[in-house]
Amino acid sequence: MNPERGKGESGMSNPVFERIQAEINENPVVLFMKGTAMFPQCGFSARVVQILTHMGVKFKAVNVLEDPSLREGIKQFTNWPTIPQLYVKGEFVGGCDIVTEMFQSGELGQLFAEKGVEHRPVTA
Repeated sequence: MNPERGKGESGMSNPVFERIQAEINENPVVLFMKGTAMFPQCGFSARVVQILTHMGVKFKAVNVLEDPSLREGIKQFTNWPTIPQLYVKGEFVGGCDIVTEMFQSGELGQLFAEKGVEHRPVTA
């Protein structure tokens, strides 16, 4: 865990970063997405939900559309410009393209196995 996370550029505490870090710490698999797992609000978020559901992975979905500061904050937190963003056991995995590629190659299943995340072994 990066001790500088949770702090803004000024070094002061950033409540949005603290909220993001808490979600990541408290949940083995977290997906910051547009919409909810039941009602994704963009195709990229829907694709990652579809992959995780297909693999039988339990995950926490965080709807960034509910809070504009969270929507911008998650991009700054990871220095990654797009949403959705997937975290597994505290580690940033990537967005839709990376998750899709990892799923298709079998790497995502390997990552879940290495991290001790319960999942269904599947082939793409």
